[in-house]
Amino acid sequence: MKIAGLDIGTTGCKLTVFDERGQDLGKAYRDYPVRRQVGGHEIDISVVMDSVCAVIREMTDRYPDIMGIGVTSFGETFVMTDEAGTPLHTAMLYTDPRGAEECAELTAKLGAERIARISGLAPHEMYSVCKIMWLKKHRPEAYRQARHIFLIGDYVTWHLTGNAQIDYSLATRSMAFDIGKLTWSEEILNAAEIDVSLLSRPVPTGTAAGRVTKAAAEKTGLNPDCQIVTVSHDQVAAAVGAGAFDGETAVDGAGTVECLTPIYDSLPDIAVMSRGYFSVVPYVIPGKYVAYAFSYTGGALIQWCVNTFAGAEQEEARRQGISVNTLLEQRCSKQEPTGLLVLPHFAGAATPYMDTGSKGAILGLTAGTTLGEIYRACMEGVAYEMRLNYDALAGSGIRFTRLHATGGGAKSRVWMQMKADILNLPITSLKTSDAGTVGSAMLTGVAAGLFGNLAEAAGVMVGQRETYDPDPRRHEQYMQVYERYKKVYQAVRPLV
Repeated sequence: MKIAGLDIGTTGCKLTVFDERGQDLGKAYRDYPVRRQVGGHEIDISVVMDSVCAVIREMTDRYPDIMGIGVTSFGETFVMTDEAGTPLHTAMLYTDPRGAEECAELTAKLGAERIARISGLAPHEMYSVCKIMWLKKHRPEAYRQARHIFLIGDYVTWHLTGNAQIDYSLATRSMAFDIGKLTWSEEILNAAEIDVSLLSRPVPTGTAAGRVTKAAAEKTGLNPDCQIVTVSHDQVAAAVGAGAFDGETAVDGAGTVECLTPIYDSLPDIAVMSRGYFSVVPYVIPGKYVAYAFSYTGGALIQWCVNTFAGAEQEEARRQGISVNTLLEQRCSKQEPTGLLVLPHFAGAATPYMDTGSKGAILGLTAGTTLGEIYRACMEGVAYEMRLNYDALAGSGIRFTRLHATGGGAKSRVWMQMKADILNLPITSLKTSDAGTVGSAMLTGVAAGLFGNLAEAAGVMVGQRETYDPDPRRHEQYMQVYERYKKVYQAVRPLV
């Protein structure tokens, strides 16, 4: 018997298969195009579904005895469909500029504080409800024909099982979910003039959705008895896959987007959270919550630096048989701060600003600045931004004393040590970089009875690689630079 975790991202999806002992047997991946234009950022959900079926088919060809798949996905993006599940429009991504006017209208009706207290979110146009309002206003024929409004995870689950259900954490990304009552907010949906019956039924994270349909089994090669499990929003799945289950441990998701995910043992102070645009999301453990503090450009900024400046270094790395990242880290081997200031807002500012108009900046360059220093300074900029978020969360009730790091960035010993020094916290890198699929598979294993609980699953499936302890002397050095970094956004923003 095999279990699998399906992780549906903004630009691609992957399915990782595990055996009964939680050992990783391999994965399949497919990417898909995203259209980003001045007037809108969209994705074709039918292509996403085809890619999901393709990765499942690839792995069922190798492992026909997959008996459980957990589904996790990115948030906010939604699609209206007809009764048969056929999309009625291309889907707007969270970065799509449409919905700002509708967000303002909804806020004027209910008040920002009221929306935040119900939904756990400071009002912002990135969330689904604002864009649903926009679509209803500008594409009324699509809304009239709609029989379902799905986010990505429940859209895929419905196509695999015929069951329209969504977990609490993914539902939260709509800004129309009541995090206290754990149900759709009639108050918000009535103000938005959206029919609640179109939305999927909210369920706890890790709830089985049922067996695959005959049509889905034929298309994917899955055993007709295979159970599909509704897991969560991808950041919650990553927290589970990182083995973080109480307030003492937070997660550093070092992927394309940098995300710090603390866990709260009770509902945090909503007023503090709203000021920094921090989400409050129900966690897999009843009564606990998580928050997201993130930068749109984490690993993406590092990749930008490589693609823009390191053409010759990429060739040299290939000749040496090492990664270009390793080569650039070797060329700036000093562990002290570079002194450069990199504002990592190359795709806008996320928390605690949520300013999509902000731009990136590199300050302090001289004729003697090397590529290695710029590369390291980009790492520093991401870490300083996380320190800024950490400080903004200080009054909300966080109490974590260590971090578990996941994602591709967790493989960089230089970056891990830098983060430990800047945050002044020990950071443990985990053996898996795909914490989302691991978390999905853990919850699937619990639902299937392979594991008695998540702690047992974590003991089998969450492996630690290395712990990086902060260096007190370097922490003080970084904090001197950080005092200057805190002023960069306010200095640069009026100019761009």
